[in-house]
Amino acid sequence: MNLSTLFFVFAFLPVSLILYLVCPRVCKNALLVLISFVFYAWGSPVYLLLLLLVTVFNYCVGLDIGNCAELGQRGTKFLLVIGVLFNLLLLGFYKYAAFAIETLNAILPFTLNAPSAALPLGISFFTFQNLSYLSDVYHRRAPAQKNPLDFCLYVSFFPKMISGPIVEYAQFEPQLKSHPVTLYKVSEAVPMLVLGLAKKVLLADNLGAAFQSISALSSGSLSGGSAWLGAICYSLQLYFDFSGYSDMAIGMAKLFGFDFDANFDHPYLSASLTEFWRRWHISLGRWFRDYVYIPLGGSRVSTPKCIRNLLIVWILTGLWHGASWTFVAWGLYHGILLLLEKYPLKGILAKTPSPIRHILTLLAVIVGWVLFFSPDFSSAIFYLGRMFGAGSRAFWDSTAKYYFAANWKLLVLGILGYLLQTLSDDLLIGKR
Repeated sequence: MNLSTLFFVFAFLPVSLILYLVCPRVCKNALLVLISFVFYAWGSPVYLLLLLLVTVFNYCVGLDIGNCAELGQRGTKFLLVIGVLFNLLLLGFYKYAAFAIETLNAILPFTLNAPSAALPLGISFFTFQNLSYLSDVYHRRAPAQKNPLDFCLYVSFFPKMISGPIVEYAQFEPQLKSHPVTLYKVSEAVPMLVLGLAKKVLLADNLGAAFQSISALSSGSLSGGSAWLGAICYSLQLYFDFSGYSDMAIGMAKLFGFDFDANFDHPYLSASLTEFWRRWHISLGRWFRDYVYIPLGGSRVSTPKCIRNLLIVWILTGLWHGASWTFVAWGLYHGILLLLEKYPLKGILAKTPSPIRHILTLLAVIVGWVLFFSPDFSSAIFYLGRMFGAGSRAFWDSTAKYYFAANWKLLVLGILGYLLQTLSDDLLIGKR
């Protein structure tokens, strides 16, 4: 079920909230689990069984890890490995099997048949949350959850189910027993819901339509100006779509008494890529930091190992976003640029004026998004070539003028909306 549909906004959410408010306190979590299962099964009921299987498995493994740790018994690491492998193999089958087989078919003398199973909704998000749970219990950052309904709620809570944010178990667990709905939380939730919906419907969807029109141009019609317009539209569309969904999810969670951390913090105002990735999809970056980068040794190792750790994290980040070599290249692109910022360019960038650093960061991000949205390398190379002057067409031709005239108001509205939200958020933080 899509959070921005009329049915969800004016039927599913209000009915769910009314039922929750009148429900006895002891039954509230059970009701939220039921609502979340209905939400998930609405679009793909067959995968509700998969969600239940994954939830039961991780509940049992987490309970065994917790019991072994409490009793001082051996085997907790073995149980953790089994749990991690199960979750990763399931994610790999549904999300990466076809990609892996397609890659093998390109080098093998025979052809393998790829599985045709549809990708279950939200599998990347609930897989990462289950991995977070097992790791947090193993490292004793949080106790094993003994109440199966409470664990079901952690995995399936519908606001974060489809597109996050990724909520680590150690953050969610203290709220399971008590998450009262207060007037203060409601006063925060409603503006977030409205703003998130406006970002998604008014800005992201229209910017997406503009990008689709430009990206559908034939190779002979795409000029440099048109390519830049398309890349800028996509950059804004991606931000408003994802941050709008995050705002709605965080706002809805508040309506039911839960507090989640912000997932975006005005990333396009960053003065470095390091800063950008601290502000963009914060929950994903924090997950990779806590469960991949730091366990590998983080930055408290030799320089070669630190470089290795960063590249591993960014290759995995690229793959997490999609099963394609262009996503891997996108992850490596950002990993290499971050290493350049961290080592050879550190002193130079420190002396560079802030406005120039902002512009360079924005250009680097926009160029990276071309790899992100391109279906293959040839498309990415062609599009980037057009952006930087390759081809015989004039940079600012009649096509670019047409699309600029058709979309300049939308671009201005998007930029102004972004800046105004930044100003209003800063004022709210100042008041607090």
